[in-house]
Amino acid sequence: MNKMNLVIITGLSGAGKTQALQGLEDMGFFCVDNLPPSLLEKFAELCYKSQGKIDRAAVVCDLRGGEFFSSLNQALSDLLKDGFNYEILFLEASDDVLVNRYKESRRRHPVSPQGSILEGISLEREILTELRGKAHKIIDSSDLTTSQMREKIRDFFGKEHDPSRMSVSITSFGFKYGIPLDTDLIMDVRFLPNPHYVEELRPHNGKNKSVRDYVLTNNIASEFMQRFLHMLEFVLPHYLQEGKSHLAISIGCTGGQHRSVAIAEKTAEFLRDKNFSCTVNHRDMN
Repeated sequence: MNKMNLVIITGLSGAGKTQALQGLEDMGFFCVDNLPPSLLEKFAELCYKSQGKIDRAAVVCDLRGGEFFSSLNQALSDLLKDGFNYEILFLEASDDVLVNRYKESRRRHPVSPQGSILEGISLEREILTELRGKAHKIIDSSDLTTSQMREKIRDFFGKEHDPSRMSVSITSFGFKYGIPLDTDLIMDVRFLPNPHYVEELRPHNGKNKSVRDYVLTNNIASEFMQRFLHMLEFVLPHYLQEGKSHLAISIGCTGGQHRSVAIAEKTAEFLRDKNFSCTVNHRDMN
């Protein structure tokens, strides 16, 4: 049970709990928003019974849950008694920042729906004083941008430059059918020798060994792959550092049958060897 990483996110309304939860979700945490404290223990048990499928989880428990402290303190005690370790992440911000955020969102404060925003903030600070004292980590989001918030979350709960934190999707396609719209990097491989003009290779696709060998085992392809993979090896850690959680790479040839498929498969093999979570889709192969 101690191997499961459970993060309980709480704090002041408007301080960025949703952004923190999204940051953890991008890092591979199983996330639940606005979980009633009385369900914390049951949630931890379900994660534990997943047999390792859920080894990192995060939940937001805050004043939206109604009767807060009466059940949260007991829930935290029950977690420890049953052998579940957890960390409390507390989010806060200055009064003027919180007031401005509420004015921009035009939402009512959950503690003082009929009163002033400032009254609600003041009362919530008082209610949460004890819980703040129990927090393992505290983030003041007053001067943080969304990107900086996610960087804080990575610093607290992630491993620096851990490839598993970013997923990569590779799509092979044919230019004659159009460029994929949802992509970050596009590589045109129409300069490579084309198996379409080899009669015995034409009926097969780039996953076929003969086609793959034809595409990859020549001086042009060898030098290209060396340069292309070296570029990816250089840029991916920098995307990670900037907080990117998913990168879409598209590799295109004329029809999306041979060259782009072979290159996409080879690229995926390389990235998986580097411990990146990588999926491959051959959009036009069939």
